[in-house]
Amino acid sequence: MSDPVGAVDPEAVSAPPKGRLKVFLGYAAGVGKTYQMLAEAQELRRKGVDVVVGYFEPHGRQDTIGRTAGLEFIPRKKIEYRGSVFEELDTAAVLRRKPAVCLVDEFAHTNVPGSERLKRWEDVQVLLNAGIDVFTTLNVQHLESLNDEVWGITGVRVRETVPDWVVDAADEVVLVDLTPEALQNRLERGAVYSTEKAKKAMENFFTETNLTALREMALRHTAHEVEGRLSDLSALARGRALAARPGAEPPTRHERILICLTGRPSTAMLIRRGKRVADYLHADCLAVHVQRNSAGGPGARSEALEKHLSFARNLHIQTHVLRGKDVAKSIVDFAREQNITQIFLGRAGAKSLWRVASTVHRVVRLARDREITIVAERRR
Repeated sequence: MSDPVGAVDPEAVSAPPKGRLKVFLGYAAGVGKTYQMLAEAQELRRKGVDVVVGYFEPHGRQDTIGRTAGLEFIPRKKIEYRGSVFEELDTAAVLRRKPAVCLVDEFAHTNVPGSERLKRWEDVQVLLNAGIDVFTTLNVQHLESLNDEVWGITGVRVRETVPDWVVDAADEVVLVDLTPEALQNRLERGAVYSTEKAKKAMENFFTETNLTALREMALRHTAHEVEGRLSDLSALARGRALAARPGAEPPTRHERILICLTGRPSTAMLIRRGKRVADYLHADCLAVHVQRNSAGGPGARSEALEKHLSFARNLHIQTHVLRGKDVAKSIVDFAREQNITQIFLGRAGAKSLWRVASTVHRVVRLARDREITIVAERRR
């Protein structure tokens, strides 16, 4: 029996509007992200807004700890793992408390095994879906698409990352900035870490060269966020203007990027590079793998390839697995069917050099009407 005309879905009525996400972005520990987050929370509290602290990591910084005075703390959830007890954000407790705003430090944190969700940003998504606004902190090196660039500059492979789409979806990104010289001065004074830890940090990750490069990344990313939002508003205005003018010239071409996946380790870097370019161009992003054998099921694919497919999906890249004996032709035919404008390929490594190089060369030859980017494997 069909619903009566005008009937209202009770779930739609009861569902709260999604909460707003505000990210305080920096380029290194100690620039003042948490301090700034707490300062804004205190201002909201003075205005009568219901604010709670879901998770706060003080790192022994007394000036930051002082900023929490008067704020309500939600007790952390204790989880036992391998004989030790760890404390994590208690998402369920925050949902029961139902504040207007919840502060959640260290957005990229990986939860201890046994937690309901793998990552803290996933816990935050649950709070947002429940209609709770969230303030959080993040360093730019934890953005997934910058992982290879950060490794290439600093020699440190950041293991805790956040997919770019999560941050891109934030309602507001606030850059918390400090010059590298001022940050190093804070380190020397013991305002960030203990004296011994600060000394080691300045000899390794916190060198002036590294900090300058990371700061540039943070500034560049924030500028891109602003440009993207302005571009979206401009595109909306142009669309309305065109709709109001019959016979107006059509919009310029829309970029569509295709990333070609294999089981090689460098494919992860290729995925990051292609997705970052797609984000900068506001382009659609697809990924494809061509399977030579006829079996076709996931069982016929290598574990490494499945990992790359999963990684691409996690970054909100549309993935496709094709079957075909001629890999290059399958890629190019698919690119034409999907109106792809740019194809990203990985350069062959030492192993299976001839076969992979031959595929790359044939794609270049067959797709003369498309832009081709061949990404080299980075090594330190």
